[in-house]
Amino acid sequence: MTPAARTQATLELLESIHLAMRPADALTSAYFRARRFIGSKDRAAISTRLYAVMRHQARLDWWIEKHTLDKNPRARLLAWLALGEKLPLRAIDELCSGGKYGAAALTDAERAFLRRIEGGTIEHSAMPDDVRAECPPESIEAFKKKFGKNFMREMRAMQEPAPLDLRVNALKSNREEILGDLQKHGFNAKACELSPWGIRIFERPNLNDLPMLKQGLVEIQDEGSQMVALVLDAKPGERVVDFCAGAGGKTLAIGATMQNKGRIVACDILEGRLKRSSERFRRAGLHNIEIKPLSSERDPWVKKHKGGFDRVLTDAPCSGTGTWRRNPDARWHDLGPGLVKLLKIQAEILDSAARLVKPGGVLVYATCSLLPDENENQIEAFLASHPEFTLDPCGLNGADYLSLTPAQNGTDGFFAARMKRAATQGVTP
Repeated sequence: MTPAARTQATLELLESIHLAMRPADALTSAYFRARRFIGSKDRAAISTRLYAVMRHQARLDWWIEKHTLDKNPRARLLAWLALGEKLPLRAIDELCSGGKYGAAALTDAERAFLRRIEGGTIEHSAMPDDVRAECPPESIEAFKKKFGKNFMREMRAMQEPAPLDLRVNALKSNREEILGDLQKHGFNAKACELSPWGIRIFERPNLNDLPMLKQGLVEIQDEGSQMVALVLDAKPGERVVDFCAGAGGKTLAIGATMQNKGRIVACDILEGRLKRSSERFRRAGLHNIEIKPLSSERDPWVKKHKGGFDRVLTDAPCSGTGTWRRNPDARWHDLGPGLVKLLKIQAEILDSAARLVKPGGVLVYATCSLLPDENENQIEAFLASHPEFTLDPCGLNGADYLSLTPAQNGTDGFFAARMKRAATQGVTP
């Protein structure tokens, strides 16, 4: 592709993401699948520019508004080319040539805007905190309260691209072997610091260059997500429920820790995702996993199996604020229930899942959120209404909760709480 064609492809994606109520990664994948002629280098270049624009959206919009240009995906892309990539006006003119495969030619207003910002920087001292932090205004006070003096450091970390983390499937290989294979093939990779199964790759390889993925030797999984399975600590031979299993990423990690011994039930209300996870389980060599679609968190299956499991993981639906560096569009697009509704859903799911835990068993609640309302506050409310459960500290250095952030831990933002059910208590009906 020509540079102008790459620019037009980036603009088409930005416009699609702006209009559609779907995640950017899904739309990007669909865009490239429909255009097989776009080569791997072009896809990488387009994706890099696309995600850079999304990661800087609030700051780009500030410049656009300052110079009274219409705020839209094209204006953001032009502002990024000038402020982020430092391209002079003549170079942007060439990218927006109006040719057959290029973006439309610059208007007089766009050209005047680019002249005003040429040679400038992406940030300005007059920008308010929410703009510099790329934080939705309605969330800034919650983040400032949580992070205090580290607020801007944490928000800066969430503006950086996420690394590629792999989880080694302990049923088929070990970390040393996979790490050696990656390094032998020229990948800059090292063992993760927290997860005993994790490997971090410091580049964005073509996944087709990683045959161990197809062989089930590794799975792509953020180190923070891997730690949730460590918190659950399922043992071989136990009975375990992954209550909100989704596509099965954490189920796979749990199965490996159980060494294929015992029983895992992967539940979710999205039956299609559960069915697609079956291939991942097979590829990983796991045969102790049963798939159970649920009609809701109050599905009759839960009552029928109350008190029947040693460990239950509730990886609750959440705002996803901990994944903003991976999904920058999620800052500005509300693709699911709002926070108020989410808090109610989380409480209901946790209350229902708790019924499955046997006396003396373990219940783990996890989110990929950084907001206390979805995390610590949910657990405090649950424990207040369920005295048969007590908090079992599971965090780093003996902390009550596992609480991971991009700035402190180099992972996505993750939260987990582990609770034990009293051995002599009955089961909530």
